[in-house]
Amino acid sequence: MSTDNTESTESKCGASTDGTTTDAAADTGSKCGASDSDSSGSSCGASSDEEEVGATVDDFEADPGRFVAVGLGPGQPDGMTARARSALLDAEHIVGYTTYVELLPDEVVEGAEDIYNTPMCGEVSRTEEAIDRALAGNDVAIIGSGDPNVYALAGLALEIIESKGATASMLDFDVVPGVPAAQSCAARVGAPLVNDTVSISLSDHLTDMPTIESRLHATAKEGFTISIYNPWSRKRRENYQKCCEILLEHRDPETPVGVVHAAGREDEQVEIVELQELPELGETDLVDMTTTLLVGNEDTYVWDDRMVTPRGYETKYDY
Repeated sequence: MSTDNTESTESKCGASTDGTTTDAAADTGSKCGASDSDSSGSSCGASSDEEEVGATVDDFEADPGRFVAVGLGPGQPDGMTARARSALLDAEHIVGYTTYVELLPDEVVEGAEDIYNTPMCGEVSRTEEAIDRALAGNDVAIIGSGDPNVYALAGLALEIIESKGATASMLDFDVVPGVPAAQSCAARVGAPLVNDTVSISLSDHLTDMPTIESRLHATAKEGFTISIYNPWSRKRRENYQKCCEILLEHRDPETPVGVVHAAGREDEQVEIVELQELPELGETDLVDMTTTLLVGNEDTYVWDDRMVTPRGYETKYDY
C-alpha cells in the first residue's frame, strides 16, 4: 500500500508502478482526469479549475470497478460500523481528506493497494480522482467522517458520475452510512436531540452568510433543537459571532448548549454551557471546525450533568 502525501508523481488511477507516492497538494498531473490544482487555502475549492471535469466515461477502456462512499462515523475505529469496515477492507483504492485518512484503522491502511489523500478543500478534484480510478477498473472507496449524506460528498459523487456520461449502476455505486456528528456528539451530552432538530453548517463555503443567517433566524424562532456544524474557522470567524447574536435574539440566554470538540478523537472535549456563554468561547480552543454545538429548545434542561430534551411522553403517560 502507498499513501500519496509525500512525493510528486503522476496519478494513474491507481498505485504508480514504481511504488512511489503522489503529492496531492502539488501539481500531480492526474491521469484520472482530476483537476491538477488542489486549493489547500481557506477558499476551499473556489478555484475555477476544480469545477472542470476532465475525463469522461469514453476515455476509459477497462471494465468499471466499484465505487462506494463510506462514512467513518465520529472518528475512533470502534465508532465505525461493521459495514463500513467491511467496505473499506474490500476496497483496492481509498480516497479522502488527509485528516480522515489518518483516522483509518491499521488493518484498512495495510490492506489497501493505494491510498490517495488531499489536504482540506479540493472536494471536487478529490471526488473526481476517486471516480476516475473506479472507471479505470479499480474498486474504490471515498471516505469522510460522519455520514456521506450529511455535509459530505455522496451527492457530489453522483453529480460528477453523471457529468462524465457514466451511471451509478455502471459503477455499482453504494453509500455506506456512518454515525453523523450531531448524533455522536449528542450522545456525549445526554439526550438533547430526541425531538425535532435542524442542522446548520456555519462555515459552509458553498452557502453565503445571508442565507445561513436567514436559516438561523427561522430555526431559532421555532421550537427546534439545533445542531451547528463547523462553527468557527479562521476565515469565517464572524459567522460564529453572528450566529450567537441570532440565537440570543430568539432563545433564552440560559438555554443549555452542548459543546463537543473533536468527538471520538484523542483531543475530545465536552462541556454543557448556557447560550449566553457561547460568544466568549469563540476565542478558545474548544470551538473550531471539529466542534459541534447542540442548542436546546425551550424545554431542554440539564439534569445530572446531562442535557435532556423532553419528547412529550410526560403529557401522555404516568411515570
